[in-house]
Amino acid sequence: MTTDEITIDNTPDLSSAETAKLVAEQNDRFRKASVGVATEGPIPPGRVMMTRGIAEQSDTFKEKLFAAIGAYGTFNEDSDPYGWHEMGVMEIDGVTVWFKLDLYDENYEYGSADPTDPQFTRRVMTLLLPSEY
Repeated sequence: MTTDEITIDNTPDLSSAETAKLVAEQNDRFRKASVGVATEGPIPPGRVMMTRGIAEQSDTFKEKLFAAIGAYGTFNEDSDPYGWHEMGVMEIDGVTVWFKLDLYDENYEYGSADPTDPQFTRRVMTLLLPSEY
């Protein structure tokens, strides 16, 4: 008698174009909603963090930054090699600012096992100056 092993792998192919499109759409909805821009579709859960360099900027600077983040669409291969829309670079009043989205598990402890599934993924968008990286 022989036993055939069956292996079921539910791990998503994180390099596929379909995965990139789904994660990018979710990241875009989260990013826009986080800065007050209305979006269509469910908003994935998450948090926004800012470094000291951003927190110490003026309220006017932060308002301009939030508006720029909400309108951002200049993703390119240098800052977004996987097409997930997880990083952006912009200039506000002569100051270069980055935003970076990281995808965690539900407890914000480890990377998400399935970044395509908002039920198991929590987003953290960090706003920072390049010098703080």
